[in-house]
Amino acid sequence: MTESDPRAALQRLIDEKGEDYAGLSRLLGRNAAYVQQYIKRGSPKRLAEQDRRLLARYFGVDEALLGGPDADAGRGLTPIPRLQLGVAAGAGAFDGDERGEAHIAFDPAWLRRLARGAPEQLSIIRVSGDSMAPTLGDGDDILVDRGDGAERVRDGVYVLRMDDALVVKRLALNPAARTLAIRSDNPAYPSWPDCDPAAVAIVGRVVWAGRRIG
Repeated sequence: MTESDPRAALQRLIDEKGEDYAGLSRLLGRNAAYVQQYIKRGSPKRLAEQDRRLLARYFGVDEALLGGPDADAGRGLTPIPRLQLGVAAGAGAFDGDERGEAHIAFDPAWLRRLARGAPEQLSIIRVSGDSMAPTLGDGDDILVDRGDGAERVRDGVYVLRMDDALVVKRLALNPAARTLAIRSDNPAYPSWPDCDPAAVAIVGRVVWAGRRIG
């Protein structure tokens, strides 16, 4: 199987989410071996449309990743890469591999209202940890605008690079003292009240967040 093979894509999603073949088969209303046979034996050769749609919704990916038609083709949507890295809301996570593992498409007019940066300056990253709870939780996806960083910094939530790790924190400017406070929304975690703005490596501003409910 190659990375472009829908079976390989489904296997990767299963591994990332810690799912199992039998459980997904039951989700589809199939016999317990259905998903395993599809991935390992190539039977059936293609997922049924209703199965593909349900799995795509369950994993939060485009159906095209699982062998379906590109739902965004011809609709004028703008695909934003979902990067293979995590941003820590906690002790810190290494940024890892910055290749896009998938894309999520947005209406371009909505993106223009939301973000200052061009589409190529936007990326989606998964949050790890709970230091920004309740604003952001573990597993949330955030849209980061790299075109809205240190040059335009103002009060808000940002992704920062600290010691080769990416973290998400709330920044607050003190114009009188010309300092920057780095804060965790969760009071159980530390904050840094008086930082030199020049010493803070800002990756981009968080302009949107999405999460699974339930």
